[in-house]
Amino acid sequence: MGEQKPLVLDVDGTYLKTDMLFECFWAGLGKHPTKTFKVCVAHINDRALLKAKLAEIADLNCDLLPVNPQVEALAQAAKGQGRPVHLASASDQKLVSAVAQVSGHTGTTFASDGVTNMKGSTKAAALVERFGEGGFDYAGNEPVDMQIWEKGDSAIVVGAPKEAAQLRARGRTVTEIDDGTAPKDVLRAMRPHQWVKNILLLLPLLAAHDFALASWLSVALGIVAFSAAASSIYIINDLLDLEADRVHAKKKYRPFASGAVSIKHGMLLYVVLTLVTLGISSLLGAKFMAIVVLYMAISLAYSMRLKRMRWVDVIMLATLYTLRVVAGAAAGGVHVSLYMLVFIFPIFITLGSVKRLTELHGATDDARLPGRGYARQDRKPLLYLGVIGIIGALILFFLYSLTDHAASLYPSQGLLWFALLPISIWLVRMLILGYQGKQDHDPIIFALKDKKGLGILMFTLSLMFYAAGLWQQWFGF
Repeated sequence: MGEQKPLVLDVDGTYLKTDMLFECFWAGLGKHPTKTFKVCVAHINDRALLKAKLAEIADLNCDLLPVNPQVEALAQAAKGQGRPVHLASASDQKLVSAVAQVSGHTGTTFASDGVTNMKGSTKAAALVERFGEGGFDYAGNEPVDMQIWEKGDSAIVVGAPKEAAQLRARGRTVTEIDDGTAPKDVLRAMRPHQWVKNILLLLPLLAAHDFALASWLSVALGIVAFSAAASSIYIINDLLDLEADRVHAKKKYRPFASGAVSIKHGMLLYVVLTLVTLGISSLLGAKFMAIVVLYMAISLAYSMRLKRMRWVDVIMLATLYTLRVVAGAAAGGVHVSLYMLVFIFPIFITLGSVKRLTELHGATDDARLPGRGYARQDRKPLLYLGVIGIIGALILFFLYSLTDHAASLYPSQGLLWFALLPISIWLVRMLILGYQGKQDHDPIIFALKDKKGLGILMFTLSLMFYAAGLWQQWFGF
């Protein structure tokens, strides 16, 4: 009996639920951004060399790359029938060989080599030369793979229904596999649960006692803009953190890390969200747009480098939280007091410390957290930094209560001082819960779900309103 007809698997988007060229690009940006940009500019017209250079910079851990389980099942079934399984990819040979080794599909590998880009007609010619026309079954996922399906026998088509229909119309045997991309996963990639943090834009209106409908509608529009901006940055952050997320117990299920949403779709979504952000921001004036652009610029710098720097990381988190408050003032057209900014910044320093304490609680060794600059031994310094933030916030709040500005807004100074008690209780409670690892990964989101904490905040807000005379104005008492 002659050799069984081989099964040839494309790698990017077919055997793997990701694309190794994009994987290399984002891993390179995270490790060596300047070098990566230079390589892309220098070799953008030479795809084979570009892939080889990016593979050197990225040094991907191919063990972690997500595999399409349906394609893997076909490969195992083919092996069970005694059929050889080969990998053929336009990715660099170094990476394709690594995937073959990890997967156990160690037949012949066809890949780009720094000179030849193994794609489309080039790949088709190589396979025909090796196996003969009609001498192999091929699994692919892109329109360009039509050139290979036409030279092979049976076609396995992943996530390309139009091409599958064309092949069937030509009388070819087709096995169609869905690429698994679902709208809910695309939405999940935008992290809509994080949008609740943008409620911070309402703080200037509350502090200024501005309850005009027009002001609140403007800020609501600002919240939409900031939500789109934040989602765009979360996408970039996730693309930069692919490897770190894949070794994390929970983050490995994120859409890009798991392959539920492709990197290419993520990049497109980033562009769309950025355009939405700038479009809405333009309606709210130049000042608001400038703040949003600054927020996005700092967020990008944070994602690419600053989050890996101890202490700078916490300061940047506090800065990004504070910018939301400044943006709320710009959107609502109200003055944001310098006292308010000086008061809330140390609060956000504390909350930034809480965020890192929560992550460190689950650390099992003294190694740094993946993609972060902190290790288990930093828990106490972070705790002390949180305490300093609490003390600083309370002192600044007290000093603010003595100013003419406070007197004009809060005639009942004694009640304003009494509000220090629930504020301190809330902050200390947040810090303790973070140290004990009893929070979500974001303290703002936790705070808005925490019933006891919300009760304390509502009590504090009631005291502030009463000190301002608003209860008397609204309800006559």
